Amino acid sequence: MNQVRVRFAPSPTGYLHVGGARTALFNYLYAKHHHGVFVLRIEDTDLARSTEASTRAILDSMAYLGLDWDEGPEKGGDYGPYFQSQRLELYKEYAEKLLSMGRAYECYCTPEELDQIRQEAAAQGRDPKYDGRCRNLTDTQRREFVRQGRKPVIRFKADFEGTTLVDDLIRGQVIFDNNQLDDFVIIKSDGMPTYNFAVVIDDALMRITHVIRGEDHLSNTPKQIQIYQALGFAVPQFAHIPMILGPDRTRLSKRHGATSVGQFQEEGYLAEAMVNYLALLGWAYDDSQTIFSKTELIEKFSLSKVSKNPAVFDLAKLQWMNGVYIRELSLDELYQRTLPLFKSWGFVPQEVGSELEAKVKSVLRVLQERVKTLADLKEASCYFFQDEVRYDEKAVSKVLFKEGAAEILSSLLPELLAVKDYTQENLEPVFHKAQEQRQCKLADVIQPVRVAVTGTNVSPGIYDVLAILGRARACQRIKDALALIKSRQEGQVHDG
Repeated sequence: MNQVRVRFAPSPTGYLHVGGARTALFNYLYAKHHHGVFVLRIEDTDLARSTEASTRAILDSMAYLGLDWDEGPEKGGDYGPYFQSQRLELYKEYAEKLLSMGRAYECYCTPEELDQIRQEAAAQGRDPKYDGRCRNLTDTQRREFVRQGRKPVIRFKADFEGTTLVDDLIRGQVIFDNNQLDDFVIIKSDGMPTYNFAVVIDDALMRITHVIRGEDHLSNTPKQIQIYQALGFAVPQFAHIPMILGPDRTRLSKRHGATSVGQFQEEGYLAEAMVNYLALLGWAYDDSQTIFSKTELIEKFSLSKVSKNPAVFDLAKLQWMNGVYIRELSLDELYQRTLPLFKSWGFVPQEVGSELEAKVKSVLRVLQERVKTLADLKEASCYFFQDEVRYDEKAVSKVLFKEGAAEILSSLLPELLAVKDYTQENLEPVFHKAQEQRQCKLADVIQPVRVAVTGTNVSPGIYDVLAILGRARACQRIKDALALIKSRQEGQVHDG
């Protein structure tokens, strides 16, 4: 038990939520910092809601984040199986052991009777907990319940005397009065274990030394400690990490936007940025550093610097951080990461030749400083790859239909047709010449061209845009814009 062994144990009833991902990350960092073992266990005893698709999504999200587990699904290990649905015989064995020790008993109460117990307790101002009426059934009573066709659950016989101390590595000593407990169910009538029972058996048999999980599990801990003690298992050290809240300080949920790791991946967030940001939700190394590589996080992570207070998920900060990581990528790295996206958007074919690769890299070079997510590249780069320009109506009304825009484009067109090599050195004089002739601001010359060739009034530098588009495509778009202006003017005359 000297080697640190931690686990992340998600239920495959949906996608990996950022809260779960943060828990997985803290376990991973703690294990790596202490040269320990990180175990992944799938808690799939909710057969009605657990799916293979959810399991696959969880494994894929963990892989995307780079949270590589040492033992678990697809890896194996000495303490498997690592799916709870494959460990049912173990739960049955230890439940029977508790029964034989007199620390558990069969309960035949019906749902209606349990509801009546709760109602009576509430009416008398007592906690609505089970009253233990099946604790000391006679053989005759038991046979009668069986004759009636009742299927029993197995309840743990809790110790109601004294207190249970949780020496939490984050929250310090938390004391629970045992009289607040009841004889809770450990095996349901269908033979499936409850969470509080299965998790103890699994953590004990998998030699887990530290249980790092969300603070919503803190109230479960005294029940689990009593099971550990009843079975003679060593009690692990517990660390309950703070909740993650939305900006309105309510529990983070779908109403706050994307909450699953898969969604963030699809929206173009880099795994490095996600890991960095998730690490800062409830943990801080100092007051100044916010950018950490995974290696630095492993080196510096400690539970002593995890806050007791809830963490607020700030999407704007994540976007900023993602932008920082995008700008730090080399052009070749950025190309490798974005090429699958460009293919999925239909911007490039499945096979990309050297000429097209050079063009894509040119686009990335001018956009790398301007995007916060890889998904932003779709809107920011579409005009480089699509034949037809999708005009932004506001930009067209504000710039193209502005008085003098047609004259600027008409005068520039022959000049731009005459430029052989589209480089900043060759293009810049054309625009300055037009500016001097019209005695206006340089922006007044550039903006009509920008809207004509990109469809929008926000883009990288116009010389870069024209160089990537090339003379033929750029000049054709200026012609199309002039035709659009002319049709608008003719329509106004007709309407008049």
